Amino acid sequence: MEPLNVLVCDDEPGMRSGLIRSLSRYSFSMPEVEGEVSFSVDEADTAEAALERIDAAQPDILFLDYKLPGMSGLDLLEKLGERTDDILTIMITAYASIETAVVATKRGAYDFLVKPFTPVEMKQVIRKAAGRLILTRQAKRLAEERKRVRFEFIRVLGHELKAPLNAVEGYLNILESEGLGPIPEGYHEMVGRSLTRLQGMRKLIADLLDMTRIESGEKKREVSELNLSEITGQVIETMLPDAQARDITIELHTHGSTTMVGDRSELEMLLNNLVSNAVKYNRDGGRVDVKLSRKDTDMAIEVSDTGIGMSEEEVQRLFGEFVRIKNKKTRDILGSGLGLSIVKKIISLYDGEVRVTSEPDVGSTFTVRLKATQPVTAEAATSEGERAP
Repeated sequence: MEPLNVLVCDDEPGMRSGLIRSLSRYSFSMPEVEGEVSFSVDEADTAEAALERIDAAQPDILFLDYKLPGMSGLDLLEKLGERTDDILTIMITAYASIETAVVATKRGAYDFLVKPFTPVEMKQVIRKAAGRLILTRQAKRLAEERKRVRFEFIRVLGHELKAPLNAVEGYLNILESEGLGPIPEGYHEMVGRSLTRLQGMRKLIADLLDMTRIESGEKKREVSELNLSEITGQVIETMLPDAQARDITIELHTHGSTTMVGDRSELEMLLNNLVSNAVKYNRDGGRVDVKLSRKDTDMAIEVSDTGIGMSEEEVQRLFGEFVRIKNKKTRDILGSGLGLSIVKKIISLYDGEVRVTSEPDVGSTFTVRLKATQPVTAEAATSEGERAP
């Protein structure tokens, strides 16, 4: 296997050269991998220099001195932020204390070496860190492979089901239109229900494909600057026939700029699920309000309805796969139970979050916040209070 990249950051030349010499000569075998685990080592004498090297080529393991001239080791950990999830950091310090260990661990440190340490102690620490790193990466690869297999299975299943579904639907349409002669009146209701269930099966297959395509990375992202108000307006337009059939009003409200960087199909999918649910679980004669607003690099999407609402316990169950709220108010509402799971997966792609407030027989509000990537400029700002039917 390829050598693991190690960066040694210490202001003592003797400490750096000793670690480099020991690590460059050291290798060990693991039953979980083929070949020897070895190390390629680089060095830095300050935290600032280490940060430059990390930006240029991220190491696998970082030996980091606690006390450095200028920026300290803890300061560097804080600057690295979430990148410490991908870099195993071993703090090396002569100032060991419980307080230091707690702060360093909170900022992402994996282990400690207390100066002065022996080559044996160093090898024990690096072996443990390398083993952890390799096993974590193997587990991640296996998880990604499972997702790809799941997607491929759903894709093949959907393809194989298409022909029989089309055949059944075709025959049912012939019966409904009485193409082969009249059928008893009571049969029309049964045929209609069967056709509705077929539509539900098609929706389930489509949702499964969408979900597994996103989580497996098979969906190619096409990221560009978009006008979210325009996308939302188109989504609302597709929902209008269902809403108007039940006298439900849908309104779009925007505040400030609605431009953001993202993938159009992802945002359409997210909005389709939120707005369709707001219509589907609404009461006849109700309303749906969709509000868009942006502050700095955050885009907020709020979808409110005057529908059947949910209890606090029901809200806690949302966003899981195949989760549907089942009660006497929802038993006749069709759905795959995957829509909000898809919403959550898309939100994660934008480092976002979702919050739900709901009250039975009053309605629900879904508030989504997405990273819009770039801050609003004065030129991009639009007037407050724009509305679309």
